[in-house]
Amino acid sequence: MPFLKRIVKEAPPTVVRLRKVQKCGQRHMVYWVNGDHYRGEWLHDKKHGKGTNVWKKAGIVYDGDWQCGKRDGFGTMCKMDPASKEYTRVYTGGWKNDMMHGSGAFFYGDSAYYEGEWCENQRSGWGRMYYENGDMYEGEWLHDVPHGQGMLLLANDNRYEGGWKEGKKHGPGKFYFLDKGQLYEGMWIKGIAKCGIVTDFRREEASSPTMYPLPKVHLQSPEWVLMEAQSAISTE
Repeated sequence: MPFLKRIVKEAPPTVVRLRKVQKCGQRHMVYWVNGDHYRGEWLHDKKHGKGTNVWKKAGIVYDGDWQCGKRDGFGTMCKMDPASKEYTRVYTGGWKNDMMHGSGAFFYGDSAYYEGEWCENQRSGWGRMYYENGDMYEGEWLHDVPHGQGMLLLANDNRYEGGWKEGKKHGPGKFYFLDKGQLYEGMWIKGIAKCGIVTDFRREEASSPTMYPLPKVHLQSPEWVLMEAQSAISTE
């Protein structure tokens, strides 16, 4: 039986040259014509591994993990302050498919920041948000707004504990007016208290209590009145 030699087809010269110039492994620095530059690891001509990318026009620097040309893993993003021309940290945490994803902290200003869970560049899951005015929210988030169960602690120590929907108080909840020494417990609809019970709460410890304590309610069945009001709200 005759021996047949296997013929191996060689790749076209253009393909061979393209393979030779592909970036792979560690590179000191790669520049683009718009001023952007990247220092780090490559794989098959894509950023892959550890690396630092600078977007000159946007004034943004990312340092962290890459996968197939996209930010993926753990990394820190900084942005240049137009006044001081210095880079300040904006976000530190998880990334997936070039978006903030997983656990991370985002800094909105000197005293406003969020730490918690992210999903596709939005606050989603459990997290804690500190606001510039001194308020703090801790609880569940969905699509970048409070949604689910959470607590809002105001700067004056008054607080709300209960349900949220699309960024507003919604459902059963409690609002502690610690400065007045009162407690409201009831139902909220789209940020508005609809029906509930107001009672004195630690009135002797309040900084500016009401002039008189709340009078006793003389109803045969106050629970039934409240239940009827709540059922009327639920049918709206």
